[in-house]
Amino acid sequence: MSRILMVVSAADSLELADGTQHPTGFWAEELVVAHRSLKASGADITIATPGGKKPTVDPGSLNPEIVGDEGKVHEFERYLLDIEAELETPAALTSVSVADFDAIVLPGGHGPMADLATDPDLGALLIEANDAGTIIAPFCHGPAGLLSATAKDGSFAFAGRQLTVFTDEEELTGGTGEYTPWLVATTLAERGAIVKSGPAWSSYVVRDGNLISGQNPQSSEAVAAQVIAALAE
Repeated sequence: MSRILMVVSAADSLELADGTQHPTGFWAEELVVAHRSLKASGADITIATPGGKKPTVDPGSLNPEIVGDEGKVHEFERYLLDIEAELETPAALTSVSVADFDAIVLPGGHGPMADLATDPDLGALLIEANDAGTIIAPFCHGPAGLLSATAKDGSFAFAGRQLTVFTDEEELTGGTGEYTPWLVATTLAERGAIVKSGPAWSSYVVRDGNLISGQNPQSSEAVAAQVIAALAE
């Protein structure tokens, strides 16, 4: 049985460029689809957050007008209710060991921009996992968490690695728009990552060795499938 650590943001708001607070958290579709697919494959999943704090679902990710399908919203709500006990009592990032897991999965929502991107405990976990060749799979805004992986010499652990992430185009046209405090794709590229992108709002996954990344919510299923395939190798 594969053991998967799912690292979820514990943030419930993101400060925008105009100083206002934007309600956020994890994106329901991303957590639900990835968790459901990985669990169906037989994986044992541990959810962890900074400080072991209960994560908040982004209200927008359960808004039928934003999701575009009321049936899907009800589907996500039912699944989140099914795993409510896991979400209520996540592990703290400080309490988990890389050696106990075969993969680390990071779903998005804007939450990772508010906490995971600068979390030193996550950074240490990711550096250790990357050095060990453990599968690391962030998607949508999840790759913001990779920015926490700064070595003692100041270098970025994922510099020179190919990855994908929620694009600047997607952020500006369907994310937080002109008030976005910083662009994840641009920032990753500035730190030295080789950022690839597919068509906006379409499933797109990039694999570079142990690093598997997805571009947007539409990539959730494909990321999970690639993780499952990589674990079987």
